[in-house]
Amino acid sequence: MRTANFNDRLVLVLDDGVVDVEKASDGLFSSDPQAVFDRWAEFRDWARSAAATGHQRTPLEERQLGAPVPRPRQVFAVALNYADHVTESATAVPERPAVFTKYPTSLTGPYDTIALPSDLVDWEVELVAVIGREAYQVAVPDAWQHVAGLTLGQDLSERGVQLQGPAPQFSLGKSFPGFSPTGPVLVTPDEFDAPDDLALGCALDDETMQDSRTSQMIFSVSQQIAWISAICPLLPGDLVFTGTPAGVGGARNPRRFLAPGEELRSWIEGIGELRNPLIAGPSYPEGPQAA
Repeated sequence: MRTANFNDRLVLVLDDGVVDVEKASDGLFSSDPQAVFDRWAEFRDWARSAAATGHQRTPLEERQLGAPVPRPRQVFAVALNYADHVTESATAVPERPAVFTKYPTSLTGPYDTIALPSDLVDWEVELVAVIGREAYQVAVPDAWQHVAGLTLGQDLSERGVQLQGPAPQFSLGKSFPGFSPTGPVLVTPDEFDAPDDLALGCALDDETMQDSRTSQMIFSVSQQIAWISAICPLLPGDLVFTGTPAGVGGARNPRRFLAPGEELRSWIEGIGELRNPLIAGPSYPEGPQAA
């Protein structure tokens, strides 16, 4: 099953178009793409019924897609979760998932324009797991049962803010407006032959920057959910950005960062693409300044 946020309405994505969930369900489910996660199991059963799939289709216009999970209560992310990214970062392999948060106001859609706050903004393509039912102190073998679906994300990072001392500011450096584009759709895990082994990558215009597979993670999706939920209850509709492979700009020699006029294109096998044009924000290139 695939769902999307189409013109701010929840839709099922089928091969020949989209089905408006509120209309097809006669109001049983809301048009709000976020509200469905509190009733995910019930919605999933309905969405696979003839009542849902037999309803009238609307042509899918990709540029009208928004973030499939527009207002999560919590957004977690895991750093240093691919061995090759650990190597390029010149740091030690973590013994357990290195978790930080991204703020929900950083979310944007799969084709939205992103304003760069400085000339130190880096890219990080990531698989994003969406929680479908509350997960607290979940064991690794049970973790996938708590996942509603998978989507694609970019964990954009302003390296000046992120790495400034005396303590790193990961959450702030990764939470400027537009720094979490996601989409284009949410795909349930049963759509994949091997949900732990998906090709992913990103490019600036036509130049590939990252190219890897999610099977190269140090900590799997299940292990990340188990570790986070051992401490924090994961709520329906929460997001987990699961880490990025090698190829980020800050680790290159010479370093390279995002620039106005470029397009950041990201992809994951079986989910689709993000295509985000980049422009200069008001503080570009100097970056944010403290009062």
